Amino acid sequence: MRVLFFGTPDFAVPSLRALVGEGFEVVGVVTRPDRPTGRHRSHASPSAVKVAALAEDLPVLQPERPASPEFVAQARALAPDLSIVAAYGHILSQALLDVPPQGSLNVHASLLPALRGAAPIQRAILQGLTESGITIMRMEAGMDTGPILYQVATPIAPDETGGELAVRLAELGAEALIEALTLMEETGLEPRPQDHARATLAPKLKREEERLDWSCPAEVVARKIRAFDPRPGAWTWCRGKELKLYGVRVSPEAGAPGRVLAAGDSLLVGCATGAVEVSEVQPAGRARMAARAFLNGRGIAVGDVLS
Repeated sequence: MRVLFFGTPDFAVPSLRALVGEGFEVVGVVTRPDRPTGRHRSHASPSAVKVAALAEDLPVLQPERPASPEFVAQARALAPDLSIVAAYGHILSQALLDVPPQGSLNVHASLLPALRGAAPIQRAILQGLTESGITIMRMEAGMDTGPILYQVATPIAPDETGGELAVRLAELGAEALIEALTLMEETGLEPRPQDHARATLAPKLKREEERLDWSCPAEVVARKIRAFDPRPGAWTWCRGKELKLYGVRVSPEAGAPGRVLAAGDSLLVGCATGAVEVSEVQPAGRARMAARAFLNGRGIAVGDVLS
C-alpha cells in the first residue's frame, strides 16, 4: 500500500516509524516548512517529522499552503493509495482528502467525539478527565467529525503531565494505526458514525489560558501546571517578571491566593482553597531549574505574591 503521511510534532513520529517498520510504502511525508529559531532568528529548525523522515530516506514535502491547487497536484502525482494524518496542524481540503482512492485516516489523541480539535491532550488534563485514548477515524472536511474505525482507551494518572501523556498516546497511536490498517486489509472495518450530540471541543491553546489564576482551587491550579508541562509552561508574574512553574502537587496548607507560604527545596503557594507545592521553575530567558536554585539566587522569598 502506498501511503502519503502528514505530520509535524513529536506525537506523529511513532506512527511514521511504525508504517515504515511494517513495510508500507511511504511515497511522501508532508510537514510544515522549517521555522526560524535562535536569538536572532538566523537558524531554520525542521519539524520532528522531517527529521524522522530524512533518517528513513523518505521524500519530504513542506508546502506553505497545503490547500493550494499546486500542492494538490503534487500530492496526486505521488499516486498514494491512502493518506495518514497525525497532528499535522492544518485542516486538509476536500480536494486533498479525495486524492487517495482509499481515503484519508487520522490518528487523533482522544476518544472521539470527545475533545475534537488541536489540543486534546492538554485539555483532557485541564478538565480533570481520568481517561484518554486514541481514535483512528476516516477524515472528512469537518474538524474531527469523520466516522470512527478503531479506538483504544488509556487511563490518565493523577500526577501525569501533558508531556508524559503525549508520549504515551503517541506510541499508543502508532499501535492503533497499524492494528486498524491490518484489520482493514484482513477483515474490513465498518466505520461507525460519531454521535455529534456528545461532541466536546479542544481548541488550540491561547496565551491567556497559560497564565495561572491563584483565585482558583489548588486542584485546578495544579491541573494547569501539569497540562502545560513541559510546553508551553503555565506561568505567573513574580516580581514583575514571568515565571513558569513545574513539578506540582496539591497541599492541604492554606494561605492567601498567590502568596508564597514556604520556600526551600520547593515553593508552596496559596490558592483559593488549599495550596500547591512546585519543585521546579523557569524564569524568563533562563533554563528550567530547581526551586532551591531560584531561591538561592534570591529570585523569590516567603511573603512574595504571585499574580
